[in-house]
Amino acid sequence: MTAAESALIRETFPVGPLQCNCTIIGDPVSRKAIVVDPGGNPELIMARLEAHGLKVVSIIHTHAHLDHFLASGQMKEKTGATLHLHQGDQFLWDNLEMQCRMFGVPYTPVPSPDQWLKDDEELACGCGVALHTPGHTPGSMSFWFPGAKLLIAGDTLFRRGIGRTDLWGGDYGAIERSIKQRLYSLDEDATVITGHGPDTRLGDEMRENPFVRA
Repeated sequence: MTAAESALIRETFPVGPLQCNCTIIGDPVSRKAIVVDPGGNPELIMARLEAHGLKVVSIIHTHAHLDHFLASGQMKEKTGATLHLHQGDQFLWDNLEMQCRMFGVPYTPVPSPDQWLKDDEELACGCGVALHTPGHTPGSMSFWFPGAKLLIAGDTLFRRGIGRTDLWGGDYGAIERSIKQRLYSLDEDATVITGHGPDTRLGDEMRENPFVRA
């Protein structure tokens, strides 16, 4: 098998009313996939999975702000995949209806997460690991795929920006530590998929991010 054939299948696209980046990560051999942050448009996500010939086995969340899991219940219903979240964000997940009211977004109930994500936990695809990176929320997670030099940072790190810390449970000191100690210790050639907006390169953020530099 060539390197190209063994490479992860990856597609990222904005979904939902707040245009959260949803990412599909698929194993080209087993055809199993994880979906990260299905923040809306479940039909679109299902269509993209079908186009790649992938079966989703787990739905994982960088954190529990409404725009990152609005379609999680519908995705679980359609696929039978398990829902995963860090337990530090359970209070946000349990208050989806309140979050929706605050942002004027229609409320669709979601079931409780099936499993709590742990720091350094291997992901279902066997190709990545979960990193606990609190600050934007207490349970914020990032997902690192070393073989692909790919980092899904959620709302922790953006292109020349960082996640806001003025919402429920936000902590500026914590997000600064998470970025410096966990994210900036990874391969600086890594592509960073952010929670909203364009991808960036980790080394560029280490040197040029105006909020947190290495």
